[in-house]
Amino acid sequence: MKPAKPLQLSAGLNRQVIKKISQHKNEPDWMLAYRLKSFQIFQSLPLPKWGPDLSKINFNNFSYYQELMAKKARTWDEIPDQIKIIYDKLGLPEAEQKYLAGVSSQYQSQVLFDSIKKDLTKKGVIFTDIDSGLRKYPKLFKKYFASVISAADHKFSALNGAVWSGGSFVYVPAGVKVTQPLQAYFLINIPLTGQFERTLIILEKGSQLNYIEGCSAPLYKKASFHAGVVEIILKAGARMRYTTVQNWSRNVYNLTTQRAKVYRQAKMEWVDGNIGSRVTIKYPCCLLMEEGASGQVLSLALAGQGQTQDTGAKMYHLAPRTFSQVVSKSISKSGGRASYRGLIYLSPKAVNSKSSVSCDALILDSDSRSDTYPVMEIKNRTSQVVHETVVSRLDEEKIIYLMSRGLDRSQAEGLMVSGFASDITREIPLEYAGELNKLIKLEMEGSVG
Repeated sequence: MKPAKPLQLSAGLNRQVIKKISQHKNEPDWMLAYRLKSFQIFQSLPLPKWGPDLSKINFNNFSYYQELMAKKARTWDEIPDQIKIIYDKLGLPEAEQKYLAGVSSQYQSQVLFDSIKKDLTKKGVIFTDIDSGLRKYPKLFKKYFASVISAADHKFSALNGAVWSGGSFVYVPAGVKVTQPLQAYFLINIPLTGQFERTLIILEKGSQLNYIEGCSAPLYKKASFHAGVVEIILKAGARMRYTTVQNWSRNVYNLTTQRAKVYRQAKMEWVDGNIGSRVTIKYPCCLLMEEGASGQVLSLALAGQGQTQDTGAKMYHLAPRTFSQVVSKSISKSGGRASYRGLIYLSPKAVNSKSSVSCDALILDSDSRSDTYPVMEIKNRTSQVVHETVVSRLDEEKIIYLMSRGLDRSQAEGLMVSGFASDITREIPLEYAGELNKLIKLEMEGSVG
């Protein structure tokens, strides 16, 4: 069958836009109905008022679908040269050529390139773009889609539900341990464009997965918009680490919802590195559904001039003997604002459960700001919750010492900031940790965005 022509929609959002997206993708009727219902919810919900100011967002200024190729590439050679150049600068080809088990790349609204090693396929592992997941595995897809994050959660989950496009679909059968990481990369390269990928990951009993997501956008004077959704289901005894390294440019509104349902004795780990964007609002979440479930969030945010990083975590303890840990580190410089916003909820059923929250904020000048907004709801007397917050500045004596060893002031400060962030960066795979440290260094030198 001859592939459809690439679809590029002009700015604006209405029912006809949504119908065009669904029709172009040849989706089943139930998905179109879901999209239209989500759009109705989106229209009815106000912008959130408790966090960063989002009042300047004009939703009709953005294009909600941009497609550059008529069909998905199967090899790196099939990617257009202008896109190769961008990915090459970001290091994606090198990572793919080394040892990563799979790669899925999204450019604008479209997944361009995906691959997975044959040995994983033989084990029953599914790693493909989410549109192919809907088309090839309809029963599995429909069972879990929107089962963790509903369109009614908030305005941006509703927006994603209406116009989602691209993202990953991953399924790992019972007992299968994927020892090498799967990787996805998302890129915005056109101003006044929205990207609304949706990722759905299911791990069956006793399985294991490490998934890495990179996000990037070059600099434009006009705003771009990113509102992704990540849904994860971990069955009994499964274990997953989901790592995000983002370096959005300072024109991007980054409003992402990430949530996992974690069942008996399963463990979910979120590792989150946030650099860039005009505004980031992101709180990875774990629903600890059954006894022994555990969740962890390790988060790093750097806010520079004109930037707001509103990050944190949500942990819902819904069963006995569940455990959660949140480690949040933030850096504010040149008038930037970094906020930790977190919720720890221990239900009446969460007997003998434990939660630990640690927030460390580094403020580099008098123009910058750091805030902490912890909420703890404890509904039983058998649980234990610990929260600590430390706000500090760089130690001038240490800076002077480093300068005496031959570094200039900028290098000395950058080295100390890298050390401050090391609790997070050491948890990230080597090539991504290197990228994150490089981004921190460039940000300290004022070269990013």
